[in-house]
Amino acid sequence: MLKRILVGLGSVLAMHTALAAEPVILVFGDSLSAGYGIAADQAWPKLLEKELKAKGKAYRVVNASVSGETTAGGLTRFPATLKQHKPQWLILALGANDGLRGLPVEAMKQNLGKMIAQAQSSGAKVHLIGMHMPPNYGANYTQQFAAVYPGLAKQYKVSLSPFLLEPVINNNQYFQADQLHPTAAAQPLLLKYILKEFKI
Repeated sequence: MLKRILVGLGSVLAMHTALAAEPVILVFGDSLSAGYGIAADQAWPKLLEKELKAKGKAYRVVNASVSGETTAGGLTRFPATLKQHKPQWLILALGANDGLRGLPVEAMKQNLGKMIAQAQSSGAKVHLIGMHMPPNYGANYTQQFAAVYPGLAKQYKVSLSPFLLEPVINNNQYFQADQLHPTAAAQPLLLKYILKEFKI
């Protein structure tokens, strides 16, 4: 019995050691990255991990996305998350909820910038994923909002996917009934779009 317990503990320790040895990609976003309305293993962050491992790149993708998250909320919990996971890469995909609530664009920009700077200070590389707002928010707001992401990418010298929903936005069949959240079938398309600029 004792021998079996020791063997079991050895297996657990070996598994934890292997996980610790794998470099981490931290996905930090909202419901569009959390996989709202679909199974967790269908969301694009999980597909990213599978894609990389299929190519012989043994990264562990930690999806710390929270549905409904704003950039202000994200900034509050970001330092602890960064310290916990010590990622080699951060994929930052926040801002959609700021826009949907009509929150100030400048505050969103500052929040995202602080998270990018914190990640870079920790030694992590950053890939930024942008968002666009629908035209009913007004031309001035939508233009200012969309400009935040390329502006930050230039300022902090990080890679950028300008608009996460770009590959599916004009096709209703790729959205759930709420017409906001992509379906499981849309996730591979989102990942393909991200991988155009996310080079690892």
